[in-house]
Amino acid sequence: MGTMKNTIDYIINEAPYGLIFVGVTFQFLFMYFVLGLLFLKFFKLLESKGKASKIHHGIISKKQRNFEIKHSIVSIFIFGLTALPLIYMIRNGQVTTLANTTLNVIGGVIFLTIWNELHFFIVHRALHTPWFMKRVHYVHHRSKTPTIESVYSFHWVEATLLSAVPLTFTLFFPIAPMALLYYPIASILINFAGHCNYRIGDGTGPNWKLFVTRHNNHHVKGRGTFGFATNIFDKLLTKISKQ
Repeated sequence: MGTMKNTIDYIINEAPYGLIFVGVTFQFLFMYFVLGLLFLKFFKLLESKGKASKIHHGIISKKQRNFEIKHSIVSIFIFGLTALPLIYMIRNGQVTTLANTTLNVIGGVIFLTIWNELHFFIVHRALHTPWFMKRVHYVHHRSKTPTIESVYSFHWVEATLLSAVPLTFTLFFPIAPMALLYYPIASILINFAGHCNYRIGDGTGPNWKLFVTRHNNHHVKGRGTFGFATNIFDKLLTKISKQ
């Protein structure tokens, strides 16, 4: 823990911006390629034991996978770049940091995840307006049946908007620096769940199970719910529009 804390302190306060860009980019590349492969193998294991099932069947073309990987790599480089303004703001006292206690780190990851759900809903709803859908969001929806590789398959504008979760959060709330390190892991695991084309059981049951099927179907139909891990904001928007 001490070594990790010292590393984080060095990154936040002293590391050259070029090194930060390389480190963040490498972290996302590792998560995308290595964790993605492990995640898929895990669900295939669950499928073999009858505890998970494929949502949509059919062969995913090599052309689709190549398209997704190419755009995901571009997105990952953008994620590396968008980490730099956050570090700059921390160093200049524009962002308040908390001590890296276990409670602060876990709490930070949880609140960033909740913030991401609201941020994603707002951005995603805007991306489905005709202008953005035609020029930006169409890239992500090229994956009619989503795959592990499609998690970051974005137009560069969408990648920039979605990467702003930590930056927008820290404008309003203090954060433990280590939470910023661990949050992308939680985020990509949720993304893998929503794009891997597998679901726990047969897709029935409580809401936490249904979000996987819900987002997968959003890709297939190109419409539907705009939330990701939950449809709370969709329901709220519907309720408000009826008043």
